[in-house]
Amino acid sequence: MMMNIDTALKEAMSITGAVGVALVDYESGMSLGTSGGGEWLDLEVAAAGNTEVVRAKLRVMSSLALNDSIEDILITLHRQYHLIRLINTSRNSLFLYLVLDRERANLALARHYLKRIEADLQV
Repeated sequence: MMMNIDTALKEAMSITGAVGVALVDYESGMSLGTSGGGEWLDLEVAAAGNTEVVRAKLRVMSSLALNDSIEDILITLHRQYHLIRLINTSRNSLFLYLVLDRERANLALARHYLKRIEADLQV
């Protein structure tokens, strides 16, 4: 089942422990859509900041001549998981950015659901 951006964001927010999600273009640093977040989690700022994380990792892979692609990047905080899932498409430079409450989230399950959302996302 193909899903649009809004549906994909709603699906991501239904993952247990989800606090906020954004779909981000890492060439421009612009967010194509967000859901959740709040006063302590500005998803627009986070989207722009994580663009740098993705670009840096892509540069490192390029300089190491790793013939591979990034599936996801995990940043573990004391109280949260920040999961960056690159969207596998040739014409877009997009990633899903998901913030999870570490006490409530199941990381393996969250990664599984994000992978499924990524597969069904139509941009």
